Amino acid sequence: MRPNIFEPIHEEFRATARAFFDKECAPYADKWEKDGKASREAWLAAGEHGLIGWALPAEYGGLGIDDFRFNQILSEEMFASGSVGIGLGVQNDILVTYLNHLTTEEQKQRWLPKFISGEYIGSIAMSEPAAGSDLAGIKTTARDDGDAWIVNGQKTFISNGLLSSLVLAAVKTDPSAGRKGISLLMIEDGMPGFTRGRKLDKIGQHSADTAELFFEDVRVPKENLVGELNRGFYHLVSHLPAERVGVACYALPMARRALELTKTYAMERTAFGQPIGTFQVNRHAIVEMQTKLDAAQCYLDQCVLAVNNGSLSDQDAAGLKWWTSEVQWEILDRCLQLHGGYGYINEYEIARLWRDSRVQRLYAGTTEIMKDLMGRAMGF
Repeated sequence: MRPNIFEPIHEEFRATARAFFDKECAPYADKWEKDGKASREAWLAAGEHGLIGWALPAEYGGLGIDDFRFNQILSEEMFASGSVGIGLGVQNDILVTYLNHLTTEEQKQRWLPKFISGEYIGSIAMSEPAAGSDLAGIKTTARDDGDAWIVNGQKTFISNGLLSSLVLAAVKTDPSAGRKGISLLMIEDGMPGFTRGRKLDKIGQHSADTAELFFEDVRVPKENLVGELNRGFYHLVSHLPAERVGVACYALPMARRALELTKTYAMERTAFGQPIGTFQVNRHAIVEMQTKLDAAQCYLDQCVLAVNNGSLSDQDAAGLKWWTSEVQWEILDRCLQLHGGYGYINEYEIARLWRDSRVQRLYAGTTEIMKDLMGRAMGF
């Protein structure tokens, strides 16, 4: 049912991605869940396989191919393989666009080669204890001190927070100007005053390191300003639609993985002398999930193509994000139900997928915020 939006080069990339996940990630899923983070060796292997920063210019190690279908494929193969934890979505779906379009030549030379190789892991620091969806309400400040900015504040819910070498932080360079006083600074690992707090104890995604970050009189050189001074809010807003497509690219492969596991389970598990999948109520449930997944996939595919041709609107991205994450949750919850008591046992992958999927309705803008953005765009 799915239209073929891919070309031979994408299928070659798919084979490379699957081989990487099968060898370098899936076998370590349990270990990474216990460790609370993926290994740096896996990041370096991803760089060696060309799975980081392909949209960045070739002179720094990229391919110069800005095509979101590659991002989509990477997410599909990650979840299809049963892999967990490695935060390539933050690296490719979010940070690449900032590094590609907002950095200076000097910054590109400094950061891009090691970013593409996997040596530099990146994170983006927007959320704060009192500012999540309300980006204009951030409190972290950057005071002008001649040749540097002095940064003070705190960030939370930061993906790749423990492993990151580069932290793209939203800060108030003009605290009196509201959203018009926000800038983006690249804070680098090892800068005095930059410390990492605890790894946050989350309901799910245990292998994804999510942390608090603290800045106490961190001296950030002026040449680490990314984009224009006091235009950070607008830089962030302009890149959010693609980020929300990236969330959808996670949502549907997770739901598809859960559904495939459930189909297999429903034909192997018997009750009253027959496979549970042959009972009408269960058969109908599986059919409903498959149909919703196929419909959502068509929606996602069209938005991916819209990212490529520059026609994706904020409204479409918001609609895609809330709809796919809600469909994902509906499917995951129903798949767990079809597993019965075994679905509640952690050794079953469906339990992990169920836990991991819940946050999708929260980050990159909650379902409620997405609906509000759409309503305002519709004139309400």
